[in-house]
Amino acid sequence: MTDEFIENYRDKLWRREADLMVENVSQAEAFVENVGFAYALTDMRWTCPSLYVAVCGRRDVRIPKNVQKDPETSQAWVLKDEILQRGKVYYGKMSTTRATFLAPRLLSAACSIWGIDKSEEKEKLSKNAQAILKVLRQEWEMASSDLREAAGIEDRTQLTKAIDELQACFKCIPINVVYVPKFTYIWGLLEGRFEHELLEPIQRQQAIKTLAKAFLTTLGQATEKEFTRILGVSLEDSKIAYKELLKEDYITKVDANNYRLTNFRS
Repeated sequence: MTDEFIENYRDKLWRREADLMVENVSQAEAFVENVGFAYALTDMRWTCPSLYVAVCGRRDVRIPKNVQKDPETSQAWVLKDEILQRGKVYYGKMSTTRATFLAPRLLSAACSIWGIDKSEEKEKLSKNAQAILKVLRQEWEMASSDLREAAGIEDRTQLTKAIDELQACFKCIPINVVYVPKFTYIWGLLEGRFEHELLEPIQRQQAIKTLAKAFLTTLGQATEKEFTRILGVSLEDSKIAYKELLKEDYITKVDANNYRLTNFRS
């Protein structure tokens, strides 16, 4: 449980107030940069920033069952598409298998944790993932159906699985989405958009601590298990990162499970 002080802190940072709500793509990008990471279409049931909640501009919000007729859900979806088209913010499936917005300042840390070197691809990637990567390195970008054909993959399920695999290790990302004549994502290489960020690798443990610091700064107070659940870091790595931040006096232990930013003591 978090107290009202923490919830008020999140209200401002997560844009859960009417005067702070996200209304356009520039504000959406600024929102992601401020929070560091966010999901697209989660609601109050998830303890993390959400573009949908920021569009609603209120704390207690649930996604309705009939999302097709909900204007706030539609606006969040449109903004999600505009964000990935503009390419200023990372958007893709991380280790949690849930599509996540990530501020470019955290991309190097994420890649250091989950990325794999080119020399490891044959050993760690499936044959389908390797085939997709080979096509993208030749063509640079391609729609899902064309990519499946070019990579020689039999069906869409196998294609989706291979693309998810490549997203999880930060090899490819969706760079556009089109709806006419049919809905499809356009896929491209991560390095095509974020080459500068990828040129700044950091050691794995430092990378985990960087993400943990950003995570706790955004939530104000959080458990190690929440870090594991939301960003997909192992519980063992979460405990190590929290311990280091505790030694640095960046966070304070509230009880057996919760840690809070130290500057909240007063």
